[in-house]
Amino acid sequence: MSTAQVPRPSSSRAIQVTEAKLPGCFILQFPVFHDQRGDFVKVMQHSIFEAHGLETRFSEVFYTVSGKDVLRGMHVQLPPHDHAKLVYCVSGAICDMALDLRVGSPMFGKHEVYELSGLAHNAVYLPSGVAHGFYVREHPAVVVYHVSTEHDVAHDAGVLWNSFGAPWPIANPVVSLRDMGLETFETFVSPFRYVRPEGEFGYGRKSDVAAGVSDTGRTA
Repeated sequence: MSTAQVPRPSSSRAIQVTEAKLPGCFILQFPVFHDQRGDFVKVMQHSIFEAHGLETRFSEVFYTVSGKDVLRGMHVQLPPHDHAKLVYCVSGAICDMALDLRVGSPMFGKHEVYELSGLAHNAVYLPSGVAHGFYVREHPAVVVYHVSTEHDVAHDAGVLWNSFGAPWPIANPVVSLRDMGLETFETFVSPFRYVRPEGEFGYGRKSDVAAGVSDTGRTA
């Protein structure tokens, strides 16, 4: 388990981007402009995203409002409708969780924890193949998501929240029936393949998908 270190707020006018421990994941610190009226926060900056190789075109934006002890996740959208995701909390606070489901990733099966809140003005960027979820630390928690493809019910999937060894704050959170019915990490057959920085596929080959080989090399 890894807990990401959040950059300190800065007076810079540029969004600060820091690499997380999961490959392709990033922690963002939004610039905040404060005066007697309140705060003005920048959450998107095309030039900064482009310079770090992040997605700049988001097809859909939505938000959730969650109460005390709510846990949502772990969610992922399957190919060919998989997507990158930008997540931030504008009110309340959450324990945010990412799980690497990309076969061939050096961090496959590992998770990382991020602490996001309305007061911290921070965010996480997650690439395709990284499942996402969160637990509400301070309610109500308003969480905003930007995704690079539109939601597709037929390709909506995920991993059971307590099946991969994550250190959730409580043992019995409020979870939806849908999320309770997700597959365990051990039974989830991943279609995701990690693309190394040099552009080569990892050890998970396309032929593995056709043969029904899962994340850990098991046959489905």
